[in-house]
Amino acid sequence: MNLHVPTMAEMKAKGENPEILFWVGCSGSFDDRAKKITKAVVKILNSCKVSFAVLGTEESCSGDPAKRAGNEFTYQMQAMMNIEVLNGYDVKKIVTACPHCFNTLKNEYPELGGDYEVVHHTQLIQDLINTGKLVLENSQSFKGKKITFHDPCYLGRANDVYEAPRKLIEKLDAELVEMKRCKSKGLCCGAGGAQMFKEAEKGNKEINIERTEDAIETAAEIIATGCPFCNTMMTDGIKNAEKEGQVKVLDVAELIANAAEL
Repeated sequence: MNLHVPTMAEMKAKGENPEILFWVGCSGSFDDRAKKITKAVVKILNSCKVSFAVLGTEESCSGDPAKRAGNEFTYQMQAMMNIEVLNGYDVKKIVTACPHCFNTLKNEYPELGGDYEVVHHTQLIQDLINTGKLVLENSQSFKGKKITFHDPCYLGRANDVYEAPRKLIEKLDAELVEMKRCKSKGLCCGAGGAQMFKEAEKGNKEINIERTEDAIETAAEIIATGCPFCNTMMTDGIKNAEKEGQVKVLDVAELIANAAEL
């Protein structure tokens, strides 16, 4: 399947305005593993004929890592540049596969003049299924498989989005097994708050190892994530436990794209 990814500039040149801007984010643009998640989202959008575009080279970092690391000045510079571009294209609705971008664009951009309807990709995919645009009937890809979902902090506890990813996993005819610490009691993967970009402080165990142990305890064959950072941390945890042969780490969008045979 050829991926069709128009840019806002191309659409504007044709006098068109897409319904949705797909905010790819730094991970989804540059990290080789996260690019697969981006492709899965695009496959779903393409197959459902969703009118969308990306900013392409006009997209800059949302500013989340700078803000969480305490550099408010850099955050505001990045945010205001992005807001100028977004408002210039008259963007109304944004979808992103990164909860960090999701939280920042949704909750922190408005005070700087950036007001948009922002949804996480699991919410959009759930809507596409609910409206009949995406059909998963008779999909056998994950039938009966045990899947556990790791709640990203900025999706779950920060924004109360717990049901969309779980509803999607249930659509796969899979068995959703919850970790002891889940939903509002979920445990961070260890990458949030700009921790992704620095060496760990002294302690007796890495957070991602602790979290991966929670997942392994469920005996799930697949750890589903909804965040590129979580995906990296859980994948590293599985490698550390030497369980790469038994446990896969996949984003919910990848599960759905696979099940829909896109």
